[in-house]
Amino acid sequence: MAGAVKHAKLESRTSRSRLKRGRQPHWQALQAGAIHLGYQRRPNEAAGRWILRRRIGDKYAVMELGRADDDATADGAEVLDHAQVVEKARALLASPSKGKRHRLSVRQALDDYVAFKRAQGQPVKDVLSRATAHILPVLGDCVVADLESAQLRRWLAALANAPAQVRPKAGQPQYQPAPTEERLRARQASANRVLTMLKAALNHAYDEGHVSNRDAWGRKLKPFRDVEVARVRYLSVKEASRLINACDEELRPLVTAALLTGCRYGELTRLEVCDFNPDAGTVAIRKSKSGKPRHVVLTEEGVAFFTRHCAGRKGHEIMFTNNGRAWKASEQARPMAAACDRAQLTPHITFHGLRHTYASLAVMNGVPLMVVAKNLGHTDTRMVEKHYGHLAETYVTEAIRKGAPTYGLVADRKVKPLR
Repeated sequence: MAGAVKHAKLESRTSRSRLKRGRQPHWQALQAGAIHLGYQRRPNEAAGRWILRRRIGDKYAVMELGRADDDATADGAEVLDHAQVVEKARALLASPSKGKRHRLSVRQALDDYVAFKRAQGQPVKDVLSRATAHILPVLGDCVVADLESAQLRRWLAALANAPAQVRPKAGQPQYQPAPTEERLRARQASANRVLTMLKAALNHAYDEGHVSNRDAWGRKLKPFRDVEVARVRYLSVKEASRLINACDEELRPLVTAALLTGCRYGELTRLEVCDFNPDAGTVAIRKSKSGKPRHVVLTEEGVAFFTRHCAGRKGHEIMFTNNGRAWKASEQARPMAAACDRAQLTPHITFHGLRHTYASLAVMNGVPLMVVAKNLGHTDTRMVEKHYGHLAETYVTEAIRKGAPTYGLVADRKVKPLR
C-alpha cells in the first residue's frame, strides 16, 4: 500500500525556490490518495513545470499542465501560477475528454513521431515497417505513462530471440532456420535498432509533455552490447572499373556518380542539373537522410564527369534518368545485380556498397576521417571510424614504420636469452 504524500508548499515562487530540484516532483493532494498536483524542476532549468497525477486502479496516470511562473509573469495559458494551475486541473478533471492525451498509447506516440519526422522532411519508411512488425503487435495498445522497464526488457529479449523474417514470395511470412551464434548476434543488433526507434518515439512524447518522466525507457533499459559488427563490402579500383563497363546505358551514369561522390541512391536520383557547380567543383545535396543539405566536393575526374553529363541540359532537368524519367525507389536493384553478374563480381555488391567503396578507397588513400565524414554527410567521425577506421590503421602502421626513430641496434651474439 502506498504511503501518504508529503504536502509540499507550492503556492509562491519563494516557497518553490526552497524545494529540492531534481527528477522527482513535489506533490500536493487535490484529492487524498487519488489526485495530486505536482511541481518538478530540474537543476539546470530556469522554471519548473506543473504536473497532474491521477490514480487509475493500482497505477498513476500523469500529464503535464504547463510551465510555472518562476521566471515569467503568469499568462493563464502557457505560464501558470498556483491558483491558475489548480483551476486548470479541476477543469480537466471535470471534463476528462479534454485531458485524454495523458492516456497516450504507444501507437499514438509512434503516429505523432512519424508525423514529426515527415514535417522535418526525414524518411519514415523504415520506422513504419519496423514498428508495424515488431513494436505495435506487442506494445501498441499500452499506455506510455504505464510502461515499466521490466516489461520493455522482456519485449526486447523476446524480439532478439525470435527468428528473423525473410521476404516471402507469396502468402504468410517465412522465417530463417534455428539461430546460430552469428544469427543471434545479428538479431540482437536488429533488436537494438528497433529499440532506438521506440525510444525516439517515446522521448518525443516526453518532449511534447504527454508524460512527466521517461524512467521506464531511460537508463534502466539498455541495448545489447558488443553486437554491432562493421562488415563493409567494397570494390577495388579494378573491380569498380569492371562494374562501370558492365552497366547498361541507363545505369552507368548513376553508378559512376555514386563511385565519384559516395552519395546515396536517393540523393543522386533527386539531383537536378543545376545542383552541379562546375566553378566550385561541387554537387549540392539539398535533401539528405539527416535532413541537412551539404556540398560534395569532387575530384578533377568527378568534375570532368559531371561536366560531360550535364553539358547542354537545362538546369531544372533531372540529372540521372531511367528511360527519360526519374529513377524510382529500389528500381536500381535488378540492373545492379545483372551488372555484377556481367562484371563477375563475387559476392555481388549493392548500390549502397558503392558508397562504402568511395569511403573505403578514400580512407586507404590517406584522406582524413573528418574530411570523408563531411563529404558523406555525417556530423562527426563516429560512423566513419566504425565502418572504415580499420582501413586507416594499415596506413598508420606504414607511417610509423617509415618515420618513427630507429637506433641501429645490433644483436649481441654472445648474449644468450634465459630459458
